[in-house]
Amino acid sequence: MNANEYRTPGEVLGWASEYVAGGGTYVWNQKVCASVVGIARITPAAATAEDQKPTIEVIREKERGPVPEPGTVVTAKITKLMPRQAAAAIVCVGPKAVREKFTGIIRQQDVRATEIDKVDMPTSFRPGDIVRAEVISLGDSRAYYLSTAKNELGVVSATSDAGAAMVPVSWQEMQCPITGQREPRKVAKVV
Repeated sequence: MNANEYRTPGEVLGWASEYVAGGGTYVWNQKVCASVVGIARITPAAATAEDQKPTIEVIREKERGPVPEPGTVVTAKITKLMPRQAAAAIVCVGPKAVREKFTGIIRQQDVRATEIDKVDMPTSFRPGDIVRAEVISLGDSRAYYLSTAKNELGVVSATSDAGAAMVPVSWQEMQCPITGQREPRKVAKVV
C-alpha cells in the first residue's frame, strides 16, 4: 500500500496483523479499511510501544464549515450602514462558527415586520453591532439576504461610545451602563 494517496471509505489499506488501525480506519475480516475520504498515512511505532506495528490512518482534507441556507438563523457583525440597507459579516450559522467569509445584507424592508416604511437604518443598527438574523434568500452573487423581522431577531450585542457592553432596555433601545445614555436599536428579544 502506498501512503500519501487518496483513499475512500471501504477501501482496504492493509492487514490488521501488519498495522494498528488509526483514525479514519476500521478493521473488518482482519483487514484495515478506510472509513473516510482522505490521505492514507503510516506512522512508525514508538520505540517504547509494546506492539511494534506501524499505525495506519486516513487524514481528512480540511473540513468545510457550515454554510448559510434559507431559514437558518445566523449571527453576524454589522460592517457598514447605508441609507436603505446594512452590510454584515456572517460569523456563525446556528451555533457553529463559519470557516469561510460570508456577507449578508439586511434591507430596510427586512428589519421589522410592521411599519416597514418608517424603518431608519441608523436607528436600527450601528457598525460593530452583533445581530441575530434569519437567512431569507441566497440574495445575489455577493451577499445573502438576512431578516431581523421576528421578535427574537435583531441586535444581541452592542458597544457604547464609552466602550461598555450595552444593556437592552426595550425592543428598540439599549443603554450604556457607565454613562446611562440610551441609543436606538432593533433589539432581539431574549429567548
